[in-house]
Amino acid sequence: MADVAATARVPDGHRVYAVGDIHGRLDLLDELQCKIAADAEAAAAVNRTVVYLGDYVDRGAESRGVVARLALRPLDGFESVHLMGNHEDFLLQFLERPEVGPDWVHNGGDLTLASYDVAPPGAWAGPDAFDEAREALLAALPESHLAFLRGLATSHVVGDYLFVHAGIRPGVPLERQRACDLMWIRREFLAHQGDFGKVVVHGHTPVKEVDSRPNRIGIDTGAAYGGPLTAVVLEGAERRFLRTGSW
Repeated sequence: MADVAATARVPDGHRVYAVGDIHGRLDLLDELQCKIAADAEAAAAVNRTVVYLGDYVDRGAESRGVVARLALRPLDGFESVHLMGNHEDFLLQFLERPEVGPDWVHNGGDLTLASYDVAPPGAWAGPDAFDEAREALLAALPESHLAFLRGLATSHVVGDYLFVHAGIRPGVPLERQRACDLMWIRREFLAHQGDFGKVVVHGHTPVKEVDSRPNRIGIDTGAAYGGPLTAVVLEGAERRFLRTGSW
């Protein structure tokens, strides 16, 4: 098999922007989308795509606003692709099985509940409190938000690039990857130094600076923890980056 990493490119006539983990930071999303729109004005590419890598909710204060922005106000002139992160998976699991509530709340779900005006159960709350929170969230979620969350994809391919939230399991063909790995994997994927068959663009694992390697590009730069929100820009064989704040 040829070394895809050495020659990775997107098809001619395309420019792709991939956005890292947002985590309820509507302010950073709006800033980065303005930068993407301005950058694209100079694009010769006919087809412009923006891929959001998941983790729109939790940890930040404006999860509801982020979901509304992505679901209802796509960037004009772009194809928008929305992937599911492990935090969206957590939220949907909670709607089906409120017993996952304590783990979800511990991992930032309390701020998502609050953004929908649902009082988060306390750290030591019992099952009844999480049952009530689930019912309240179901009542508070607009149908458009729920449809958006349930309709998220787990992967997207453009040319030699594979876009996922967390990563892929090494040694498993791309067509046989499990959704749980695409959303949740970490150690085995990050440690792998070989060719994945595609260059994998991912978030999920926060880094202080973009982690750009021959076989993968990690762009979760910790927006949830005070870091910037980052996008990678792919056109032809070029890769470059946009981010919120000043460089």
